[in-house]
Amino acid sequence: MTARKRMFEVGDRVLLVDTKNRRYLVILEEAGEFHSHVGVLSHSDILGRNEGAVVRTSKNGALRALRPTLSEYVLKMPRGAQVIYPKDLGPILIMADIFPGAKIFESGIGSGALTMALLRAAAPGGEVIAYEVRTDFAEQAQKNIEGFIGKDETEKSLRIEIRDTYEGIAETELDRVVLDLPEPWTVVPHAQEALVPGGIFLAYLPTVGQVMQLRAALDESRFGMAETLEVLQRGWNVDGLSVRPNHRMVAHTGFLTGARLLE
Repeated sequence: MTARKRMFEVGDRVLLVDTKNRRYLVILEEAGEFHSHVGVLSHSDILGRNEGAVVRTSKNGALRALRPTLSEYVLKMPRGAQVIYPKDLGPILIMADIFPGAKIFESGIGSGALTMALLRAAAPGGEVIAYEVRTDFAEQAQKNIEGFIGKDETEKSLRIEIRDTYEGIAETELDRVVLDLPEPWTVVPHAQEALVPGGIFLAYLPTVGQVMQLRAALDESRFGMAETLEVLQRGWNVDGLSVRPNHRMVAHTGFLTGARLLE
């Protein structure tokens, strides 16, 4: 997407990480300050520094300044709606086979987490057309996306419309349809008319009952090769010779169901 800058500038999003790995997302301002339990940090102490620099607060607390990854940004950005978590974003991109230059339809934009992942995977030359019924969600998502990807790149590759996907999809010749909606089965007839042959339909759903209704609708359509999966994430603790799985894991968040449009 946009070229990666070396030194921090006014307007940059910065992730501040303390010695206990607590993380804070800050937008740099000319005369701004960051207040926390480890003291006050002037934004001017970050401006002009390289990524990875350690800066000191008024209480001599150490904070490391980094540009947030997409995963970190998604977890810390302002939310208008519940987000799809990073552990599901990667599998969605692979399952939907998002490629550079793809024309993608998305609905249920929420806070923009999935949209950012789609835009990055479809660059260069890709386009995301997103329908959202709530203006407040659309506005918050637009701000979040511009804050991470950049205003110019967002304007070039993203179009958000306040429309109800259940009533139809106006776009045609779509490569992919990706949905985060409670009733995606009602969109199946619209999607099969909007997608190119071989195009992929993918939906994110939290419950088994929703998955069953979607799979039934797909079975009655021109979609085939349907599959459903969930992603479970467990970290490991590695401390010298002590290596063991973490006691806690990120288990169920949602199901991913995908299918391809056939003749």
